Amino acid sequence: MVDQTVPQQASAAVLQPSEPIPTTAVSVQGPDLSKKPSLPHLLSSYERIGFQATSLGNAINIVNRMRNWRLSDEPIAEDESEEYLSPAVRAEIKCNIFLGYTSNLISSGLREVILYLVKHQHVKCLVTTAGGIEEDFIKCLGKTYLADFNLDGADLRRRGMNRIGNLIVPNDNYCKFEDWLTPILDQMLIEQKETGVVWTPSSFIRRLGKEINNEESVYYWAYKNDIPVFCPALTDGSIGDMIYFHSFRSPGLIIDIVQDIRALNELARKSRRAGMIILGGGVCKHQIANAMLIRNGADYSVYINTGQEFDGSDSGARPDEAISWGKIRSGAESVKVFADATLVFPLLVAATFSQNSEDSKTSEKV
Repeated sequence: MVDQTVPQQASAAVLQPSEPIPTTAVSVQGPDLSKKPSLPHLLSSYERIGFQATSLGNAINIVNRMRNWRLSDEPIAEDESEEYLSPAVRAEIKCNIFLGYTSNLISSGLREVILYLVKHQHVKCLVTTAGGIEEDFIKCLGKTYLADFNLDGADLRRRGMNRIGNLIVPNDNYCKFEDWLTPILDQMLIEQKETGVVWTPSSFIRRLGKEINNEESVYYWAYKNDIPVFCPALTDGSIGDMIYFHSFRSPGLIIDIVQDIRALNELARKSRRAGMIILGGGVCKHQIANAMLIRNGADYSVYINTGQEFDGSDSGARPDEAISWGKIRSGAESVKVFADATLVFPLLVAATFSQNSEDSKTSEKV
């Protein structure tokens, strides 16, 4: 008769007993779609789904705490400045939210999501790259179209079409942009010579936001609401091309980056609390994080990008690496969502900022 006894070694390996589960442990559970949940209720279930859904759920919670914080939530410090002793004043001091994003996101439909945040003054400042500036104005002059990732590059070049992922921008749009921008550059040079004004990337962008005078523009609303826009790499794009051409026709225009790094760093340093929301990597991610170093780190941080850390890049670095540099405070609330921002950022904003009933009132005031 064959011995049916289970080998003890195999049994011990497979049936190893578990340690007791902590009472604070949260079980995995997905949404009950039979109840036809609203979008806020659906998103509130993400925390318990697992994987990147849980990261997004954490990001939603961090952003809500970021936007709801007031200085009045904190006890008055012994060395508190007299100007911050009044309960009414303390109730008005908010967390300053620094929003960073890469240029391709303005090319995409996230432009309208970012515009919403700026229009309703949900963010304190913006940091982006050259394309993140020019593509907004270019969209005011001509449309960007949905296309396909697999279109032939040589054929598109022959036809005067520029591909951004699965988007297409006709080259005529950039010609329209040059026609619009060149007279502004001429006038800025005249003002520089006559008044001695020193232009910076942020004052340059503010001027363009004023000149475009179009409510479809992110930077029109940044101008209207006095929200600074920092662009350390202003020349890395079509704007740089236009400045290059202009330097031959009318040399002498000066754009100073020193004033801007001081302004950004001081904005971070003087923030009673500071939060980062950064979409993508590269310059916009590091410029904000480095500004946070001036204040010994951000209090809240949400990264959304697809970068990996195995190559040592800052783009792929997780929040814990920023803690080692002092760019996020030890013990601060932080999360990285490994995802395409076009997928998850609209959901994040829908679950946080767009729940603010004051938006319609803000819009009326503007």
